[in-house]
Parts: sequence; structure tokens; C-alpha cells
Amino acid sequence: MTPKHQLFERHFSVITLSEIWSVSTDTIIRLFEDVPGVMKIGEEGGRGKRRKITLKIPESIANSVYAERIR
Repeated sequence: MTPKHQLFERHFSVITLSEIWSVSTDTIIRLFEDVPGVMKIGEEGGRGKRRKITLKIPESIANSVYAERIR
């Protein structure tokens, strides 16, 4: 499912993609947090701490996940 990575490909934030798809940010995070090729910036929270991770989702991966979900 992971397309070839392109350095200068447009990347979406969780908020932007949630607005485009009209779903919650939690839904976008669940859909993309474990997908290979999604850029993860930040750190996992320790025990009992909130995690602080920003996801940047390449357009090609967003298109793949979208196509997979509408089948």
C-alpha cells in the first residue's frame, strides 16, 4: 500500500485532512498513526503521560487510504 516516497510531495496535517474529509481529528489519527510512510514528529508519552506526536500525511498515502476505505 505504501507508494514510493517523494521528498517534495505535499503533506497534510491531521487538522487539514479532518476538515477536507469532514471527520474528527481522532478519526484521522486512528486511520494514519500506524501507516508506513506517515511522518511522525515528537515523542511518545511515558506511562500516564499524554503523547505529543504530530502526524504529517503524504498526499499519496492519504489518496491510498481514501481509495481503500471507499471500496
